[in-house]
Amino acid sequence: MDFSAVSSALKAIGELTQEVTSLWGVDEQVEGLASELRWMQSFLKVADARKVDHEVIRTTVVEIIELAYDAEDVIEVFALKVASKRKGGFSNCIKRSACFLKEGCLLHQIKSEIEKITTRIEVLTRQLKTYDVSKLAVDGEGLSSSTERLEARRPYPHVMDDNIVGLDDGIKDLVTVLLDEQSERRVVSICGMGGLGKTTLAKKIYHHSQVVGHFKHLVWVYVSQHCQKRKVWEDILSDLLILSEEDRKVNVEKLAKKLSSFFEENKCLVILDDVWSIEAWDSLKQAFSARETKSKILLTSRNKDIVSHADRNGYLYELQELNYNQSWELFQKIAFPQTNSPGYKIDAKLKELGEEMVKHCAGLPLAIIILGGILATKYPSLAEWLKVSANVKPYLNNDKGEVLRDVLALSYDDLPPYLRPCFLYLSHFPEDYEIPANRLIQLWVAEGIVSSKQEEGDEGQIAEDVAEGYLLELAERCTIQVRERDIATLKIRSFQMHDLMRDVCLSKAKQQKFLYIADQSNACQLSSIGRVRRVSAHKLFWIQCIKSPHLRPLLFFDTFLPGEEMEKEKVLTMARHDESFNPLVWFIAIGVLGTKLRGIWKYMFNNFNFLRVLDYERGGAAGCKLPYDIGKLIHLRFLSLRDLTFGSSKLPSSLGNLRCLQSLDLRIKNTRFKSAHVPNVLWRMQQLRHLYLPEECNRKTKLKLGTLRNLQTLVNFNTKNCYVKDLINMTNIRELEIRGPFNIEDFNTKELDKNPPIIQSKYLHSLSIINEEGRIDPRHLAHLLLSCENISKLSLDVKIRRLPEYHYLSSNLAYIKLRRCELEEDPMPTLAELPNLRILKFHNNAFEGKEMFCSAQGFPKLESLSLVFLNSLEEWKVSEGAMASLQRLEIQKCIRLKELPDGLRFIATLQELKIKSMPETFKDKVEEGGEDFCKVRHVPSIILQE
Repeated sequence: MDFSAVSSALKAIGELTQEVTSLWGVDEQVEGLASELRWMQSFLKVADARKVDHEVIRTTVVEIIELAYDAEDVIEVFALKVASKRKGGFSNCIKRSACFLKEGCLLHQIKSEIEKITTRIEVLTRQLKTYDVSKLAVDGEGLSSSTERLEARRPYPHVMDDNIVGLDDGIKDLVTVLLDEQSERRVVSICGMGGLGKTTLAKKIYHHSQVVGHFKHLVWVYVSQHCQKRKVWEDILSDLLILSEEDRKVNVEKLAKKLSSFFEENKCLVILDDVWSIEAWDSLKQAFSARETKSKILLTSRNKDIVSHADRNGYLYELQELNYNQSWELFQKIAFPQTNSPGYKIDAKLKELGEEMVKHCAGLPLAIIILGGILATKYPSLAEWLKVSANVKPYLNNDKGEVLRDVLALSYDDLPPYLRPCFLYLSHFPEDYEIPANRLIQLWVAEGIVSSKQEEGDEGQIAEDVAEGYLLELAERCTIQVRERDIATLKIRSFQMHDLMRDVCLSKAKQQKFLYIADQSNACQLSSIGRVRRVSAHKLFWIQCIKSPHLRPLLFFDTFLPGEEMEKEKVLTMARHDESFNPLVWFIAIGVLGTKLRGIWKYMFNNFNFLRVLDYERGGAAGCKLPYDIGKLIHLRFLSLRDLTFGSSKLPSSLGNLRCLQSLDLRIKNTRFKSAHVPNVLWRMQQLRHLYLPEECNRKTKLKLGTLRNLQTLVNFNTKNCYVKDLINMTNIRELEIRGPFNIEDFNTKELDKNPPIIQSKYLHSLSIINEEGRIDPRHLAHLLLSCENISKLSLDVKIRRLPEYHYLSSNLAYIKLRRCELEEDPMPTLAELPNLRILKFHNNAFEGKEMFCSAQGFPKLESLSLVFLNSLEEWKVSEGAMASLQRLEIQKCIRLKELPDGLRFIATLQELKIKSMPETFKDKVEEGGEDFCKVRHVPSIILQE
């Protein structure tokens, strides 16, 4: 169940209670509302803990969420109005006196709204109190039926699957690990999302001849979502044929002791199938506590974090989706059972249809098996196959697809309450969309998906850290598929959802009325739905169809205008360059388009006053300028205008009204000017956490940012349009990107140590400096780096000629990228001393010297080195003992480099050498039989590319 709406409302009420209720006389109403919401929250938690799945409860939860949103809206409107009036001081008090009657009406209206919501909640409360939650869990549609479904799915180790594809590598790896008696690995884990074949692989291991011959006893026990410790232990004793009647009566501690002693004296393999959580393992581990033992444990789970928790030396095998060839092979076995018959030939049309349908299964064995089973019953009817082909996904979620639906749905049901709204939020994104982690985290925080209680936890984590942990947990539970990680920190940078898992997400979101996905085909339905809270536009439509004034997020994943309007704009642009071009017609048409665009903006700004998120993904033409009315969206937390194209470069000063903004992206484009003008109003947005300025601001722009003490991300900062002294106030800054000039005001060039620090944030971990047209004073750079004592990532794309001395660089640096620095002295002696440097990149004339030298013992942790487009480099020497941890080496477009360094032969860790766009003479030396091949013959992967 989604508690986030109730939690967010209680948070807003708590903040209001602390600040303004005693001044405005609404204490009683607000406290009554808070009391009812707290009862609702407690009820939901109990119902969720007992896995209640009753129709009345499901319907009521939706109503509770709606009421919680309404409550938060009313409270927030009141709080913002109070805050704006209190900031006016004495002069504002005079205005307040003059408007006493008007404010009295406002107060009466707020009280009335709160009382209405409280009354509605009281009705729901009375209704819910007539239901016994504990009885519903046992006798209703909840726990018992869920348990029955689980029991129906329960695998038995003696039942072998004939349809097995793509598991050979896994079998080989796992058998090797399990038979290695010298290894300290006691716990071996098979992990992957539901339906990938974890249990199938475990069965193959269980029956493998070498495994059977190696272990004295093999035990298979099914743990399941609802782990019952005593039952699991009794099942193991029963499998070992040592369960007595006395054992059924003794306490669980004695059972654990009996099992532990047995595993110490006998070489056993215990397979724990379907372990859902760390808590489940913790409840069972007492039975496996024997220290001196050759017994091992093989567990299957969707949560890969369990194996490291169970055994820090444990072995993790992650199951991957089948590739297309494997998928087709498995599909054939099921859909065409006659394939093995002599002379049998698959019908060409059926084969074509089958190949197309297999793509929809995304390599998930369970999905392929279910689909193949459906089609096998319809074979050889082409008409029936065509029906299935026309609508594959509904078949996968119908009839025989019930097993698949249960498997995937269980992944959602097992999520803890705090992760469910995070998971449901993923339904905003289109199919196969690669979701940027930072953007998603900012959206979660902006919408209150991460609550203040979590933000103010015992560890003092900020909301973004908590959200990052949630994302990692979703990945560990295999509900999302990680696509890219940060090479320095290994944090998730982007991910995707499996299509079938996304279907579950959409289904749950629809069930809970969490979201409405809009496009041109269903936009008309929006006009008849008055209580839509979230809209995600995958295909653009006229937003005038949305009639809900309480809309919160509005996300666009298509161009600003509907498709046919964009086509008109393209035709007009092409016509302008035509010989028969009529300027009058062109200007009239552009005027019409401009009017439509203004109408879209005006409708949003005047009808969606509670909007919290406004996000554009693909940009495109957005009109002459951003209208002044944007200042009406005072509830906005997240605003992204990235890549929207405006005719005017000037942004409105009304942006300063958006005091609640947490994330602001102003990286707009314009049709006439390269630079943009940002009014000096950002200092008012004191809740800002992430700010992305335009890549280039015009000379009129001068921004004061010293009030933004909560800022964590600042991109495109420069000293031409901003004040460098403001950086010192940003004590929470984590990521800083400087683009353009960087000059320190009043810099003392004679006594460098007397210059004040530039940055005082102990959290800054990433610094990037980009100046495509100029250079940076080395003394200014050194002074800046001196105050960045904790950074782990440094990227310099600017002429500096000379690298700052070692003591200016943070010892925490793990990633350094140098581009167009035109260094004249060899930087290796300086960089080699950095104790934690793992990734180092020299790109595009970063170094202009002829020789580079890596001394012995230097770069102790360096894993990846990239030398790209170093035109002057002729000789590179590496001493024995240098770069002792190097795994990847890339050399590209270093046209004067004569040969590979001899010292590479001593780097035993090197796994990959990539040579690209190098002279033929150089590549000839590296190839087998060449002069330099002996230096790298130990490298498993040598890639030579043109």
